Amino acid sequence: MRDAWVDEAVRLLEADANRSADTHLHEFPLPSSWGIDLYLKDESVHPTGSLKHRLARSLILYGLVNGRIGPRTTLVEASGGSTAVSEAYFARMLGLDFVTVVPRSTSREKIELIEFYGGRCHYVDVPGEMYSEAERLARECGGHYLDQFTYAERATDWRGNNNIAESVFQQLSAERYPVPTWIVVGAGTGGTSATFGRYVRYRRLDTQIAVVDPENSAFYGGWETGARDFATGMPSRIEGIGRPRVEPSFIASVIDEMIRVPDAASIAAIRLLRERTRRWAGGSTGTNLYGAFELIARMRRSGERGSVVTLICDAGDRYAHTYYDDAWVAAQGFHLAPHRARMERFLETGEWS
Repeated sequence: MRDAWVDEAVRLLEADANRSADTHLHEFPLPSSWGIDLYLKDESVHPTGSLKHRLARSLILYGLVNGRIGPRTTLVEASGGSTAVSEAYFARMLGLDFVTVVPRSTSREKIELIEFYGGRCHYVDVPGEMYSEAERLARECGGHYLDQFTYAERATDWRGNNNIAESVFQQLSAERYPVPTWIVVGAGTGGTSATFGRYVRYRRLDTQIAVVDPENSAFYGGWETGARDFATGMPSRIEGIGRPRVEPSFIASVIDEMIRVPDAASIAAIRLLRERTRRWAGGSTGTNLYGAFELIARMRRSGERGSVVTLICDAGDRYAHTYYDDAWVAAQGFHLAPHRARMERFLETGEWS
């Protein structure tokens, strides 16, 4: 006989999905004469403000249906970012304790959001120690280590069930190019690129998947060399994407292309996005947008028409004191002007220098 608490927990998570799963698909203004449409899937409107809302729900559902989470299970994660914020939200919904292992350098804004939803932060001085420390904490308290970096690619039902890929294609169904030429995403765990890559193959769709990668990240090197153990040992400066090692959930075989994006270009892109659309997004959205512009310019050179889809991953208010702060940007040594000029030239001419 099934556990009544687990039944109720699944119902609560499914009810949240029914209320919030279908996010908006915005069109970015491009010259109509290009014959190319660019769409932004706005994941910032989820209840916890980011794309990671979907992942957190899937990870907890995965633990529930596999019998790893019960009414007194402490949930443990290794994350100081949006995933932990969303997991804390769902843990509170289910009446469960939640603790996440975070680098001591994690922004105060993220810590406050995790604590707002009832989560607790456990600090480490060396970011690379997050994984083993989370495993230790879960083991010692008899809890469940959600382990986003391992389970992201398998916790999501890539065949459908209103996952992000199915949602995008349903929303495009009445557009002039309902099957996009490219879908552009970043990789933090690799779960989103795996979902899109598997879905288009399962549905036999003529869509290619491009993953954009920031500086310091190991994903590009791992994809280029085929080395699953590729590592840079350096943290990403674009929150939510890029990792110092190739994570287990990153499935290189379902990706068609990867594009390296300078960190300064990501920041320049979100500032341009805000000016052109009034949409305020985080740095990973800028990485997506910059890569999408490059691919659209390539389509223009080859005379292709079609559509391109990318994501607004989270809202910009979380980064008011970093990416949108000129003093902070200058202190990091970022030079935005050359990247801004390249994007402005692209939007005027369609060319990518």
